[in-house]
Amino acid sequence: MVTTEIETTPAGGQIDFLKYLPSQYSESEFMGRFLKIFESISGPLEGMIDNLAFYLDPNYAPEELLPWLATWMRVGLDEKWPLERRRELVKSAGTLFRWRGTRRGLREYLRICTGVEPQIVEDFGGIRLGPGSKLGRNTVLGGGNPHTFTVTFEVEDPASVNVDQVKAIIESEKPAHVAYTLAIVGK
Repeated sequence: MVTTEIETTPAGGQIDFLKYLPSQYSESEFMGRFLKIFESISGPLEGMIDNLAFYLDPNYAPEELLPWLATWMRVGLDEKWPLERRRELVKSAGTLFRWRGTRRGLREYLRICTGVEPQIVEDFGGIRLGPGSKLGRNTVLGGGNPHTFTVTFEVEDPASVNVDQVKAIIESEKPAHVAYTLAIVGK
């Protein structure tokens, strides 16, 4: 977090609030001590107000504020995730909301939450061959199920993917009338 320097009492003992008072008060030792109480309260508050933009920026906000910022964007954060992943989700929430219900939005949301970019293939029926096609895994000859898609994670250790979390994300992001299958395979 970036902070600004707060004006402190000079070496001569002159207190900053005193410079705003008439001279008869600024020379009083009691008044200097009395105003120092208010300076000790207002100094940190001024520093916080000066840095308010940093408190609201997911890149710089203190870790404790991220869940609060996430509620603004209506995303849930898992406290077990690394800090950078939580920051990225809050930062990307607006873009993810714009792409909600699309393959692009779902892929990006799953990538941020799991750290692995999934392959998402929509089933249009008939023959489907593409650059990422693999015989027996994501090819279809005839038939097919319209309004379905398949989410495939290719990872070193399939047990490292939190299946319940992935299913919850897919359920919350997919259109209501669409079905899906989830495949987590080893490389």
